[in-house]
Amino acid sequence: MIRRNLSLGRKLKPFMALALILALAACEPKTRVLTANDQTGPTLGLDDADFEKAAGDAIDTMLRSGRMNKPGGGRFVLAISRVTNDTMQRFDTDVLVKKIRVALLNSGKVVVTTAVGANGAEDNMAMEARKLRESKEFNQATVAGQGKMIAPDLSLSGKIIQRDTRINSSEKRVDYYFQLSVTDIETGLAFYENETKINKAGSAKSVSW
Repeated sequence: MIRRNLSLGRKLKPFMALALILALAACEPKTRVLTANDQTGPTLGLDDADFEKAAGDAIDTMLRSGRMNKPGGGRFVLAISRVTNDTMQRFDTDVLVKKIRVALLNSGKVVVTTAVGANGAEDNMAMEARKLRESKEFNQATVAGQGKMIAPDLSLSGKIIQRDTRINSSEKRVDYYFQLSVTDIETGLAFYENETKINKAGSAKSVSW
């Protein structure tokens, strides 16, 4: 009888293990991938839709103004300067800048340099690769030559500002200002400027960070 019980126990072990795995899987929190059509509900903080709106507005006015049409043809070379986050939220301003960069590049009117920036080169490899001129292991005909880098014509800078205002005892308003400037590097003069304002209102108990 004991042997029979031991044999039965050995047979049941795989099924018990499978049942345990299935039980644990059922306890895992369910997740899903959001699509552009999903509504996650209003928020006083900035979300992806707000960055899409700010970037779209900036690109639309920038391209419609005709300022990005380089005299004589060709494309302007744009360097990225500082875009400051002056809100109570923590986010990387590249969320906004990248959308603008991609749209400008796709317009065929602007190309962005990653070799120059307000905080140094975005991609250090352009300079690192030039150190290969000192190496005998590399075919020097394939190494980037001197005087080949293109200096920027324009610089993109900006600031995102947040202002909170109490509407009444139960509601408050949050205003966001997306301010962008494009500077002509040769003259130092503002080449293009734009401000997009996004207004939100909600419960005074809600936080915007």
